[in-house]
Amino acid sequence: MGRLRRFQQSRYVGTRDTMRFYDCDDEEQLEALEVRVETDDLLDRKLLSSFAPDEPSEARNRGFRAVT
Repeated sequence: MGRLRRFQQSRYVGTRDTMRFYDCDDEEQLEALEVRVETDDLLDRKLLSSFAPDEPSEARNRGFRAVT
C-alpha cells in the first residue's frame, strides 16, 4: 500500500484547488492524486492538505468532498 511521499502518515489527502479529498489506501484514487500532484504542481504550490484526525468526517468538516 503506497502513500504520497510527503504525506506518508496520512490516509486522506485533500487538494485545495478543487476541495476534494482522496483515500490514499484506494489504488485508483492514489494514482489519480499522484497524477494531479505531478501535472498541477500541487506540492510546490502548497495546495495539499492532510487532516487530523485522519478521517473522512474531518475532511468534510473542513469543506472537502470525497472523490468519486
